[in-house]
Amino acid sequence: MKFFVTGVGGQLGHDVMNELAKRGYEGVGSDIAQTYSGVADGSAVTTMPYVQLDITNADAVKKVIVDIKPDAVIHCAAWTAVDLAEDDDKIEKVRAINAGGTQNIAAACKQLDCKMTYLSTDYVFDGQGVEPWKPDCKDYKPLNVYGQTKLEGELAVSNTLDKYFIVRIAWVFGLNGKNFIKTMVNVGKTHNTVRVVNDQIGTPTYTLDLARLLIDMNETEKYGYYHATNEGGYISWYDFTCEIYKQAGLCTHIIPVTTEEYGLSKAARPSNSRLDKSKLVEAGFAPLPTWQDALSRYLKEANL
Repeated sequence: MKFFVTGVGGQLGHDVMNELAKRGYEGVGSDIAQTYSGVADGSAVTTMPYVQLDITNADAVKKVIVDIKPDAVIHCAAWTAVDLAEDDDKIEKVRAINAGGTQNIAAACKQLDCKMTYLSTDYVFDGQGVEPWKPDCKDYKPLNVYGQTKLEGELAVSNTLDKYFIVRIAWVFGLNGKNFIKTMVNVGKTHNTVRVVNDQIGTPTYTLDLARLLIDMNETEKYGYYHATNEGGYISWYDFTCEIYKQAGLCTHIIPVTTEEYGLSKAARPSNSRLDKSKLVEAGFAPLPTWQDALSRYLKEANL
């Protein structure tokens, strides 16, 4: 199979390209930068073909994808700065990337009749209650611009294609880019105490593990909506920080606070980011390892 991957300068795209190389697949990566701008760690992503692409340019997207003729497209590129997306002067750009860019890619996939994988988020829901969100739930009520535009991206894919995987994820961390773990380890090394929210509940997702699942999916025709995070149970950001510091050997005092007490965030955040992943097993896909195990492996890989 031949794959085209967007957003390879980010956490997930980086790991998807490396997973493709491990399995002997042909992969072409793309991002907005003129040349690959991710971590130069000597992995396959730095040596595989790379194409500069602005996904908001419909003509460019069509030309690049039609010329490459992939069997499958894995669309990792997105605007993910949740708070910045709320700025009045950014909303149009966020929508152009998350909704318009996704529509451009879906249209090219339709022309080629190839598979498309779209990475989405629990933010398409309103984040209320305590019940885990099911992948085929259509009770969409995004709380912020990021969630709304990612939902519009989902609809662009599902309304355009038949051969698609829409995979919602949450609390992502990987080697190539900024994430919560890196931030908290750095804070823990420079501060005696840290305040962390304890009323937002979900599960982390390690991009290395997620990348394996995405390729597993694309080796099948079991299309549809899925939820994918690591196993290990639902936790708060406070719980996650406690385990991060425990595994990293840090003694920083952690103070649990509510979202309201923490303040700072411009965009509303969901309190319930629990994702029901049972459909993965029902479809025959292997669940991701526990988040505790993923954290251990990540701390070693990132030398934290």
